Amino acid sequence: MTRNECAQWLLAHDNYCILTHARPDGDTIGSASALCVGLRQIGKTAYILNNTQASPFLQNCFMGLTVDEPESTDTLICVDVASPHLLPDEHKQYLGRLALRIDHHATAISFTPNELVDASSAACGEIIYELLMDMGAQMSKEIAWRLYIAISTDTGCFRYSNTTAHTYRVAAACAETGADLYPITQELFDTTSISELRLQNWMVEHAQFLCGGKAAVCGIPADMENNVSKEDLEGISGFLRSIEGVRVSATLREIEGGCKVSVRAVPGIDAGAICTCFGGGGHKGAGGANLMLPMESAMKVVADALKDALEEV
Repeated sequence: MTRNECAQWLLAHDNYCILTHARPDGDTIGSASALCVGLRQIGKTAYILNNTQASPFLQNCFMGLTVDEPESTDTLICVDVASPHLLPDEHKQYLGRLALRIDHHATAISFTPNELVDASSAACGEIIYELLMDMGAQMSKEIAWRLYIAISTDTGCFRYSNTTAHTYRVAAACAETGADLYPITQELFDTTSISELRLQNWMVEHAQFLCGGKAAVCGIPADMENNVSKEDLEGISGFLRSIEGVRVSATLREIEGGCKVSVRAVPGIDAGAICTCFGGGGHKGAGGANLMLPMESAMKVVADALKDALEEV
């Protein structure tokens, strides 16, 4: 559906329960909470289905907005969820009730009867902003700081190549409300814990650098995660790509039955397409997938995929 059709659909329905994806980042949490606040502002009943996997910082977005389970009459929608597999396990029971999906992943899989997917948006938060404006909501501080979390997360604080003029315009609209956005930037991008620095040092020592240093792969064993916070682990995905000369990188973390793969790439290499080969997806600059293989086998498969991607450039 078009954005206008989606806005009209949202205006025509009520009693919303909004779902987010597993291992939630700032875009899914910020987008869901901004949409929830905006829907309430225009007189709708709206809640977010609580996602206990969210970091303590992102949990701030949820204050006063969550329920532990939807009512039988609720209208269920999801934001920033590219695949049904990306819903938290405890939320997959509601998959058949999802009526609308709002997303920005080019590799997204259709799994709801109604969907708005705009792959030109750097973050789902950009789409939510436009929808709220189309529905007649007023930009407020409570909406603004949540949208800023969404947009800054998926653009790496406006450093990634997916950042557009529209991204800056939405960020400006957030700032114009007078919301205090600096603490968000400081928390998400200007603060590095000692444990994260130690993990980065470990990764440099143990990473595999391939193709003359143009690709890098590192697998983080489960025991390494014991002394690292959830926030540090989620933020480590882009570290290898930031090393001089590295054009594409992959970070693997052990999960039950396999590995979580996070790929980052410079313009010209499609990280999302690489992850699609593993049943995942994402964007050109960033992608992810779950690979149900032991770490050693997964490392080899991913390393070969990065080599192939470089050969195609």
